[in-house]
Amino acid sequence: MAEFTIQIPDELAQHLEPLQNRLPELLWRLLDIVNVPITIQPIVNPETTNIPAVYQEAIDFLIKGPKPEEIINFKVSFQSQTRLQELLEKNRSATLSQIELAELDVYEQLEQMMILLKARAYSAIS
Repeated sequence: MAEFTIQIPDELAQHLEPLQNRLPELLWRLLDIVNVPITIQPIVNPETTNIPAVYQEAIDFLIKGPKPEEIINFKVSFQSQTRLQELLEKNRSATLSQIELAELDVYEQLEQMMILLKARAYSAIS
């Protein structure tokens, strides 16, 4: 039999002391509980999730179910365009931080998605 040593808070140790002879059984039961598949999906609150503003704009636009013509004419806000220009300028001068580089990547991904959406929208109205 293997020996396993863990550090736990004193208060927890006091609660477990009367159960020390049953700890292996209790650990097996805990493992059985943990291995049960969880079917409840976590709730994502978009207000507290760190979603870049430009993504939020696109999500808000798409959730409205725009018509093909509206997709073709979609542009991000002036603030997002200005932020993109700032990131591109920092990229040219090689002064982007890692966070800014990730943010620029978000803009690039969003641009690719919108190009594909607009192409589909053009084919839908043709």
